[in-house]
Amino acid sequence: MKLLVTGGAGFIGSNFINYWLKNYPDDFIVNLDKLTYAGNLENLKDLKNNQNYKFIKGDICDFDLVNELISDKVDLIVHFAAESHVDRSLMSSRDFVRTNVEGALSLLDAAKNNGGVRFHHISTDEVFGDLSLAGKAFTEKSPYNPRNPYSASKAAADHLVRAYYHTHGLPVTISNCSNNYGPYHFPEKMIPLFITNLLEGKRVPLYGDGKNIRDWIYVDDHNRGVDFIIKKGKIGETYCLGGNGEITNIELTKKILKLMDKGDEMIEFIEDRPGHDLRYAMDYSKAKNELGWQPQISLEQGLAQTIDWYKNNRQWWQNVKSGDYQEYYKKQYQGNV
Repeated sequence: MKLLVTGGAGFIGSNFINYWLKNYPDDFIVNLDKLTYAGNLENLKDLKNNQNYKFIKGDICDFDLVNELISDKVDLIVHFAAESHVDRSLMSSRDFVRTNVEGALSLLDAAKNNGGVRFHHISTDEVFGDLSLAGKAFTEKSPYNPRNPYSASKAAADHLVRAYYHTHGLPVTISNCSNNYGPYHFPEKMIPLFITNLLEGKRVPLYGDGKNIRDWIYVDDHNRGVDFIIKKGKIGETYCLGGNGEITNIELTKKILKLMDKGDEMIEFIEDRPGHDLRYAMDYSKAKNELGWQPQISLEQGLAQTIDWYKNNRQWWQNVKSGDYQEYYKKQYQGNV
């Protein structure tokens, strides 16, 4: 089978490519990535000499390029490419609409024009908006209520994917996942920022009172979920993927501090982010019942593995922090999801 993976040099996309070729070594993957600030080919260095892997630098909004790649006997499109950092979307929304909405449209049109190529779209729990502390976890039937430009752009893409299924018969599936973490996680996000700050002897910046709640899923549990959807999922359906890792930001911070032998004095409480959703939680019962999927890596196990990875790959994250990210961090970034 030949796959086109978009955004395959980013955090989740690169982990997915490594996962897929490890488990399906006879498949061929074309990785299309624009290599913006979050794309890093070092994430895929182990595949440099793999004959079943090819990297193409390009923009998913470039329809001619996308159409050319898909026309070359692609069997499956796995669409990860997205502007995904909420704080950046608050500063400038235009790139998010272009990449997340227009880019998805470009891929959908190319898939349609080439005989209806199987299309799996990676989405997020943030399209569902905010949950109260007592509210039931998001399901595939939860109404959309995006509350920031990033989640609004992802919601628009989800709707386009479903529209192409209903109006053009395009064979699509969608997965909405909770917050991923693990190796190669770009150091703007909470977990890698906090780990790398502590490794540098710096304090960790925590929004508000730290009582916002997120559900965390280890990246390879997410990859397994996408695998199960591709192989077993029903065309036209959406599947929620959660990690059994629902926790407040302050509790998560203290877990990281404990695993790294640091005390609470390393926490710096900072002004909250505008429109900061209180809680996300995912009910993955549908994926479990229909596909036989459930997360296998606990939050404690995943955090320990992630901390070890950042300890053992200092050059990777130090190089990232010394580039575009460093200037952004100095000017604006506070470091929470």
